[in-house]
Amino acid sequence: MALRIVQVNFKARNDSALGRFWAEALGWGISSEEPGVTSLAPEGSAWPDPDGFFIDLVTVPDPETVRYRVHLDLATTSAAHHAELVARLKGLGATSADVGQGDVPWTVLADPEGNVFCVLEPREIYRGTGPIAAVVVDCDDPRAMAGFWEQAIDWTLHEVTDDHARLRSAKGVGPYLEFLRTSGVRTWWNRIHLDLLPHPVEDQAAEVARLRALGARPADVGQGDVPWQVLADLEGNEFCVLGRG
Repeated sequence: MALRIVQVNFKARNDSALGRFWAEALGWGISSEEPGVTSLAPEGSAWPDPDGFFIDLVTVPDPETVRYRVHLDLATTSAAHHAELVARLKGLGATSADVGQGDVPWTVLADPEGNVFCVLEPREIYRGTGPIAAVVVDCDDPRAMAGFWEQAIDWTLHEVTDDHARLRSAKGVGPYLEFLRTSGVRTWWNRIHLDLLPHPVEDQAAEVARLRALGARPADVGQGDVPWQVLADLEGNEFCVLGRG
């Protein structure tokens, strides 16, 4: 098995504007920009760096304004860093968001297009992840989701309970992938999804077949004739297996 998470993909109303926000927010560079697509990469990293983690922003005609099941958690290293980052993000156009979090030590914000994300208080576990601490997926059954994703990709399961599960690259680099038990029925597409990269990329068909045997199913999000394959995991979250474009 040689399949890994290579990037998160944002559906956007304006990929260039949203890309500039996230590049400034993370301290990353805009690695490429073409009509309708903006790609971000950490400074000094080039896609597809085997130890890298990237962001693609893609303009779509009408992104849905609904509650999303996937969001980013940003890491901080101190209380002062937390306060500085929140203030800087608001200066870039982020706004405070209330998702029913109550009195918590982290800060919930929304980017200029309404995508909710969290700025975490300092946590030792996230030292060394870079600016993105975790990609967090709301789900009904963290144990089942962790079981699927542990088999799907070359990442290591670090923690699993009935309420929460956490995986990370087997190399111990980059953000975590986390599953958080939440209530509610999902009836929408995610505006943020994961892109997986086979190595070598020619193994795409074999990896898609393996994922389907694990319980993934084909998904149609209006992609048309494209070199990647769109699948959905056990709870219907879409993700893409990239091919040679």
